[in-house]
Amino acid sequence: MRLSAWIIAAAVASQFYAGTASTAAPQSMPQVQLTFAPVVKRVAPAVVNVYSQSVVQTAVNPLFSDPMFQRFFGATPELRQRVQQSLGSGVIVRPDGIIVTNNHVVQGGQNIVVALADRREFKARILLADSRTDLAVIKIDTKGERLPVIELGDSDRLSVGDIVLAIGDPFGVGQTVTMGIVSALARTQIGASDYQFFIQTDAAINPGNSGGALVTADGKLAGINTAIYSRTGEYAGIGFATPANLVRRVVEGALGGGVKLPWIGADGQPVTSQIAQAMALSRPGGVLLKDVYPGGPAAAAGLKSGDVVLQVDGVDVDDMQGLNYRAATHRVGDQVKVLIARGHDTREVSIVLALPPENPPRQLTTIGGHNPLTGAKVENLSPAVAADLQLGLEAKGVVIVSTSGGTPSGSYGFQAGDIVRSINGKEIRSVRELETALESANGRWDLVVNRGAQRLSLSVDE
Repeated sequence: MRLSAWIIAAAVASQFYAGTASTAAPQSMPQVQLTFAPVVKRVAPAVVNVYSQSVVQTAVNPLFSDPMFQRFFGATPELRQRVQQSLGSGVIVRPDGIIVTNNHVVQGGQNIVVALADRREFKARILLADSRTDLAVIKIDTKGERLPVIELGDSDRLSVGDIVLAIGDPFGVGQTVTMGIVSALARTQIGASDYQFFIQTDAAINPGNSGGALVTADGKLAGINTAIYSRTGEYAGIGFATPANLVRRVVEGALGGGVKLPWIGADGQPVTSQIAQAMALSRPGGVLLKDVYPGGPAAAAGLKSGDVVLQVDGVDVDDMQGLNYRAATHRVGDQVKVLIARGHDTREVSIVLALPPENPPRQLTTIGGHNPLTGAKVENLSPAVAADLQLGLEAKGVVIVSTSGGTPSGSYGFQAGDIVRSINGKEIRSVRELETALESANGRWDLVVNRGAQRLSLSVDE
């Protein structure tokens, strides 16, 4: 029996909430047979298991991997290899074998296997792995066979309270379907990706569900299940999915030369009650622009510091994560309508989105030699790099992109996103200056690093 979501919801609700709190038994067989089985039957074959194997090296004796121990005792760590396997889920979005999953499911994997719902297994290759969105697109060779797919829905049409189904392989027990509702929209302070903008649901999601489908009651993909909020690592009633509209952009990028997420060219902060009162705004809400990049999309449209962005394309925005997400779901060159407040006036302006400039050039470099940053990958900060790492427009200098375990950079606790401000009192403005300062330190390094709003210091003597 095929019933739309609102008919199902209305019928179920009428059993319990119509008029009085009735507990009457169902009055007809159709009421007993209300089910999501037709939707599940149609979409479940398009949800797959994704197995990713990687080889990692670990020290036989962890003490020997300590750089200080190696420096003083000349010990070389004995390494052993072990195979690390991760399990996740994926969603077939094109019948020729294009599958979307989470980046953290396949990251570092040398051997990726996809198991279909009918238990057939295929080797997969990564077309794109995007850490910014925590999404990856992989492909299997179907040899001309057309596979079942789940159609990408419009995640902007979701409402809190909509019924959704989560489909995946929790704990590796086999394909599992759970049901819940959309608990919230536009969750931005989650930390699961750089473009933080998630659908929250109470449909049960557990380890192994990552990369699986969050499906609307009419069988369309609402999002890719990405993370849970839990104190134990297991389901606690709060799960998060990456919206389908961002998934669509990543799939397009994977098939068309890479993900190029546009940029609005501004940085700001949420409008709190205190800010709203000080600016004589009717209510808290929107993004107060602090910096507008000269010549960027926002500046070209006439926006300036002190303006408050209230809406993008008719949708409210309340923080920079939401504003960046709205830009990211568009293509470069798209025009968006932005409602702003300036003083006591509100106006609508059109912004043509563009790519952030890479000026200065990135100059991605792995630090070598013998110093506290050995093993770290660093690059010059530009608007493009700042956008990738979700740093503010004011960020300048050299940023750490990654560190390596078993090297000084990892052992001293440096993190991706750290900005090296100075070494031995000398300001660091480029990768070249960083390398020179590290080499000329004469065995003592006094480093100052910005980590978010924190300013950290580290002194190392050889």
